[in-house]
Order: sequence, then structure tokens, then C-alpha cells
Amino acid sequence: MPLTIESCTAQHQGDREEQQDRVAIFPHPKRSGMLLAVLADGMGGHTGGAMAAEQVIHTARSNFATYGPAQPVREMLAEGINDAHNAIRLARYTSEQDPHSTACLFMLHANRADWAHCGDSRIYHYRNGQLVSRSRDHSYVSELVRQGLITDSQAEIHPNKNLLVSSLGELEPPQISFGEAADLLAGDCFLLCSDGLWAYFPDAELGSTLAQHPPRAAAEILINEARARAKGRGDNISVVILRLAEQEKASRPRG
Repeated sequence: MPLTIESCTAQHQGDREEQQDRVAIFPHPKRSGMLLAVLADGMGGHTGGAMAAEQVIHTARSNFATYGPAQPVREMLAEGINDAHNAIRLARYTSEQDPHSTACLFMLHANRADWAHCGDSRIYHYRNGQLVSRSRDHSYVSELVRQGLITDSQAEIHPNKNLLVSSLGELEPPQISFGEAADLLAGDCFLLCSDGLWAYFPDAELGSTLAQHPPRAAAEILINEARARAKGRGDNISVVILRLAEQEKASRPRG
């Protein structure tokens, strides 16, 4: 049965003075059935982070608009991140700021999904509420987990869990990690979110909320709960939810 996409984006400023996250979903201007979701968590002082995150959105959209079947998907996603990184680096020379940003680029097309990310904004893939995959943060604590020095549970409460080892705008080129999912089914759900959301939830709770509610309602529930758990110290929150569902058959007129 054909699948349909239920989607939403949502944001909250949290307890910060400025919203420096950016988030968007773009359909391809020429190719039907293809979309790109982008999420960026900006850092770097007043307005600097917002500018960096905005650059991620702008660059990703521009590269996606010119994407064609002859170009490998991962190449297009990597170019979106690297081009944004270069633009952010140039911006620091024309301002007194030190802008940086994370980046999540997620492309849905032809019954499959491909994605790339840098930093600690995350991409989750759930199927009927069960975790299929989760992107690994480019952070100090995540490196400790990869090296077997601490466990995932220890990482969640580590005091340096938000210390990044790579982001857009650094001196070094950004680390880019990729993921993919083929043969998508009804019940597949993808969540992109900044650390202002994921920091307050175990993976299983995110999955159950996504499975039990439509995307817009799930986003509202998760944001409200993150705000409550932050207790007045919450970061910016940004969310993208994309869920696949069976397309309902049009009823035939009686004759």
C-alpha cells in the first residue's frame, strides 16, 4: 500500500535570551516525493549562533534545489555541511563573533532515507516505537563511549556531555557521520532534535511518545515535558518529526 508522510517542525526558545536554533523542511522544487529536513543548533554569542544556524539552512536548501539523480546522495549532504562550514568561517572575519553550529541534514526519497550530521543534534529512527538507530554525537563523552571507557548510561549523566569535538565553524573541517534506511514501512518515524530536547529523555520514552501521538501532538508533549524537566534552565529546543503511514484509499462512489 502507498505510504504518506506526516510531518511537523516545532521550536521553543527555552530559558535563553535568544532562539539560535533553526529548523526547516523543504520539498524538492522539481522532483516529487523527495524532501529535505534540516536542523541546526547555533552557538557563538549574541546573534552569532543564529547566523551560523541560518547559514546551515540556507546552504542545505540551495544544494538540495540543484540535486539530481547523477549526484550521489551522500555527496550532496556532505557538500551542504561543508559549504555551510566554509561560509560560517568566512563570516567570523567580517564580525566580532565566533559563530558555530551543529547540522542535521535528512533526505527522504524513493522509499528510503539518507542523512548526515555534525555535532550533537541528533537523528533518531524508530519503527512502531522501537529504536532502530540513533546518530552518535561528535562530543567528548561520545568519544569515551566509542573507546569503551564509559557506558551509554554513564554518558547521559557525565558533566561534560555537551562538550563538542566537532562543529561547523571550527578551525578543523567538520566531522561528518552518515546514516541510511531502506525499504521503509508504515510505522517508521524519524526524529531530528537539538540537545535542548534529547537531554531530558531516554530513547525509549521518545519512541513511545512518537508511536502514541501524531507528529504535531508528539512535538508539543515532548517540548512541554522538556520545559518542565529543565526547571527554568532549559536550552533552545528544535524538533522535526517525519512519520510514514499507510495512505488511505479513496472511497468509491456508489453507482
